[in-house]
Amino acid sequence: MSLWEYANPVKFMGLSSRLIPTLSVLTILCLVTGIVWGFFGTPDDYKQGSTVKIIFLHVPSALMAINAWMMMLVASLVWLIRRHHVSALAAKAAAPIGITMTLIALGTGAIWGKPMWGTYWAWDPRLTSFMILFVFYLGYMALWSAIEDSDTAADLTSILCMIGSVFALLSRYAVNFWNQGLHQGASLSLDKEQHVDDTFYYPLLFCIAGFVLLFVLLVLIRTRTEIRLRRAAALAARNV
Repeated sequence: MSLWEYANPVKFMGLSSRLIPTLSVLTILCLVTGIVWGFFGTPDDYKQGSTVKIIFLHVPSALMAINAWMMMLVASLVWLIRRHHVSALAAKAAAPIGITMTLIALGTGAIWGKPMWGTYWAWDPRLTSFMILFVFYLGYMALWSAIEDSDTAADLTSILCMIGSVFALLSRYAVNFWNQGLHQGASLSLDKEQHVDDTFYYPLLFCIAGFVLLFVLLVLIRTRTEIRLRRAAALAARNV
């Protein structure tokens, strides 16, 4: 069976309807476990105090803000190359989720930054590129809303998505590019020496898994909605 078969709206709707219940349960289990364990089952940090626990929301949301855009890039490329409408609708569906993740990351980062840096905002390379990514999310969603023809909107937003991917990558690797930035290094790394302490590491993994599952779940639900809206629009056009 080819993966491309699920670009067919009927098959996608069938598969997603079977996946959503299981994903919902797994999402709740991971999020509840990670957040309760992280916020109530870990000690305060000896330097940051209870503020350190913001990582259980900040790190997963920042990770998904970037990866949501990369998922939109892949879906947009599939649309441009294969012209599968489900991929274009999936990219469109992911944008509001991605911008929400970006807002959570910016908000929690500001809450953490005030006691740690003495300010809610600094023009740090990662923060700046993250803010630009937020603007690209806004532009992407506005472009979809401004263009009536869905195929034209999909074409133009796909191009915008490719341009915005530069800032998504900068948001991820800015700390490595500019060592003078205020933002700390990665909380998770393949290098064991760079990991947060295991006390925070394991609940953080549950939170990340929960955010990933939540993103996938919401994208499936929103893509199903976009497919239904497209069908309704097509039926309305026939009846005119």
